[in-house]
Amino acid sequence: MMAARVANLVLIVLVAAAAAGCASAPARFYSLDSTATPDGAAPVSYPIMVGPVSVPAAVDRPEFVVQAAPNRVEVDEFNRWAAPLNDAVAQVVAGDLVKLLGTPNVASAPMANFVPAYRVTIDIQRFDSVPSQAALVEAVWTVHSTAGGETRSGRTVAREAVQGDGFDALAAAYSRALAKMSGDIAGTIRAEADDQQSDKQ
Repeated sequence: MMAARVANLVLIVLVAAAAAGCASAPARFYSLDSTATPDGAAPVSYPIMVGPVSVPAAVDRPEFVVQAAPNRVEVDEFNRWAAPLNDAVAQVVAGDLVKLLGTPNVASAPMANFVPAYRVTIDIQRFDSVPSQAALVEAVWTVHSTAGGETRSGRTVAREAVQGDGFDALAAAYSRALAKMSGDIAGTIRAEADDQQSDKQ
C-alpha cells in the first residue's frame, strides 16, 4: 500500500510539473511592417484615410491560424499577433501609402482636423498561413473620393513565399503581400486624382 501511495504521489507531482511547464511557456508576439518602396512618381498632397478593414472570422483572433492540411487549420497558442489584425493591416497599408504616394498625410484612425480627400476600405477575404511555405492575402478594396463622390474598386491576390522558418518569416511574408496590395491601391488613388484634375480643366 505504501509503495502504491508513493507511486501515485510521484505521478501527481510529474503531471503537475508538466502542466506548470506548459502553462509557463512564453508566448511570442509578431507585428506587420510597411515594406513598400517608392516608385519614383511625383508626391501627392491630398490626405488619405485607410479603414475600416475587415478580416475573415476564422483568423480574427490574437493567435496565428495556420494551415495544417487541405481541410484543417490549427490555432497556435504561443505565436500571436501583437495587435488585432484589422488594426495592424490598416496601419501597415497607411504606412505603405506614405512611401508610395510621397505624403505624410495618411491616417488609419480618425484624427482631429483631418479631412481626407480619399477613403480606402479593405475587405480581406483570405489570410492563409502555410508555415515555411507561403502567406496568401486576397482582398477586395475601394477608393472613395470624398469630394466628387466617385468610388473605384479593385481586387488583389498576393501570394508570398516564406523566406525561412519560424513565424517571424511568416509575418514578413504577410508584410510583403500587403505591400503589393498597397501598390494596387496607390495606383488607383493616383488614377482617380488624375481624372478629377482632368475634369476641372
